[in-house]
Amino acid sequence: MRRVLKWAGIVLAGLAGVVVVAALTGYIISERRIAKTYAIADEVLTLPIDAASLAEGQRLVTMRGCTDCHTPDLGGQVLIDDPMLGTFATANLTSGQGSATAAYTVGDWERAIRHGVGPDGHGLMIMPSYEYAGLSDEQVAQMIAHLRTAPPVDRVPAEPVLKPLGRALYLAGQLPLMPAELVDHDVAHVASVPAEASAEYGAYLSTTCTGCHQPNLAGGVVPGSAPGDPQSANLTPAGNLGHWTLDDFKTALRGGTTPEGKVLDPAVMPWPIAAQMTDVELEALWLYLQSLPPASPAG
Repeated sequence: MRRVLKWAGIVLAGLAGVVVVAALTGYIISERRIAKTYAIADEVLTLPIDAASLAEGQRLVTMRGCTDCHTPDLGGQVLIDDPMLGTFATANLTSGQGSATAAYTVGDWERAIRHGVGPDGHGLMIMPSYEYAGLSDEQVAQMIAHLRTAPPVDRVPAEPVLKPLGRALYLAGQLPLMPAELVDHDVAHVASVPAEASAEYGAYLSTTCTGCHQPNLAGGVVPGSAPGDPQSANLTPAGNLGHWTLDDFKTALRGGTTPEGKVLDPAVMPWPIAAQMTDVELEALWLYLQSLPPASPAG
């Protein structure tokens, strides 16, 4: 019996050692990735100053989801606060106390938006720049012009804390903690994109949807979500949208109610953001979604 207990103790000690080594290895690898720096040259952007462009910049900041994460006053908020994952807050984008951007140059703003990289060259945590990497120079300049005029908000963000489960999910590719890793930093940016009711323009608009609905827009488990949280909808023809009309689509995104009678929770599906889209934009997005191959949700 003693011999059995002795061997059991040895096995348990060995397993504990393996766990410690694995945890230490995961910590070292994740910290190296977090500490990575990027050298990205300034893009030459001319910021507009006319009222129409500033108003368009405000609309784009809302429509592209900036206010959803950074709050309508752009002062930021705690986005994730989970004892297993960690604590992560979005940045204060105003010039008030706690601002992350008060000293930003135009180049700093561009790198943050399209590359997910801060002025010091380090990646910005949970900044989904892969959704904005393909935005035109014109629209990025309009967004920056508006953001720089935002009224100051005094709000100091919580310091980021990465817990063991969050670190594990990050290493497993299930938590996009450092989105700069997912951006093609060498891609060429177009000067402008004409707004037209076409699937091509819809594809340009759809990048804002990919963060929750997956790159193939088939929906499924939202990256970083907690167990039991609602999954995102399948936006390909294999989902409910395959039975909708364009008018159904417009009604759902502008009124928050689907043809099936489901009331969309803005905290899960921020349809008020999509309500900022024009008729042309909604039709273009609809045409693109209808052109996708049917796909099954991930997870």
